[in-house]
Amino acid sequence: MSESIEKSVTASRRVAIVGTGVIGCGWAVRALAAGAEVVAYDTDIETARRRLADTIDIAWPSMEKRGLAARADRQNWRVTDDLDDAVAHADLVQENVPEQLELKQEVLSNIDGATPPDTLIGSSTSGIKPTDLAAGCGHAPERIFVAHPFNPVYLLPLVELVGGDATTPETLDAAQAVYRGLGMRPLVVRREIEGHIADRLMEALWREALHLVNDGVATTEEIDAAVVYGAGLRWSLMGTFLTFHLAGGEQGMRHMLEQFGPALKLPWTKLEAPELTNTLIERVVAGCEHQAAGRSIAELEHRRDAFLTDLLALVEQYWPESEGLPGRI
Repeated sequence: MSESIEKSVTASRRVAIVGTGVIGCGWAVRALAAGAEVVAYDTDIETARRRLADTIDIAWPSMEKRGLAARADRQNWRVTDDLDDAVAHADLVQENVPEQLELKQEVLSNIDGATPPDTLIGSSTSGIKPTDLAAGCGHAPERIFVAHPFNPVYLLPLVELVGGDATTPETLDAAQAVYRGLGMRPLVVRREIEGHIADRLMEALWREALHLVNDGVATTEEIDAAVVYGAGLRWSLMGTFLTFHLAGGEQGMRHMLEQFGPALKLPWTKLEAPELTNTLIERVVAGCEHQAAGRSIAELEHRRDAFLTDLLALVEQYWPESEGLPGRI
């Protein structure tokens, strides 16, 4: 691994933000809170400065509550309309331009040509595959990857890292270290696919929610209430599979699939379920048992219930009943 990437693994001292929309500004705040210098690129400097300053004002109290790096400085940023200036000497370049393949390809090609081959280049794309993004990059496409965050970027820690055909394992290793240095929780996606992981899951729920609204089954408020006061509370601690693992009682996921697996064939959803083969069952059961890591169902239930008690109080604190949102049943 080169000296440049070794340095970026230790700590990103300068982060270049290309595009200062909601996601770009969120990245800038997270980088500042982690103690990095931020140089942002945008063709409209004045709008970008105002937008970034406003985002910092809004987010900084939360960042202080979460804990700032020793060298964090909310003033350690500037905006330029010169792309070469923005990316010069950056340890990490984070691209955040609109979700248009040709535009992203052009911008990434320009970044690729303006930076040393060891500079890490991540794209915030929510759905485009990295191989397609790097198609026009002839300088060093091996250091280009998807780094997909979630809004607000300065608080939500998940970042999906996806490599393309040209991306090297060393690049993804270095990227994991850099994003951890920014306080993120990197999730390396095993192979590239449109929409990555989290957005595909959210889109499935979103499509089903739209069907329910369109069919007159529920209002948007009622659907949001179903998530906030139901599944969402459990998901925030254990996700989908471990939640269902507990639903199977002492036998865990295996019993859950035996009992409720046939319901996947019933017309409860507009989405098509996969065939529940023995291979799939074994993969799911093994995955849940690995997640449980030897903890009994009772131990996991205790952790879940203690968490839900605290979380429900927090939800009620931020959504008092008098406001009626995110959904009063």
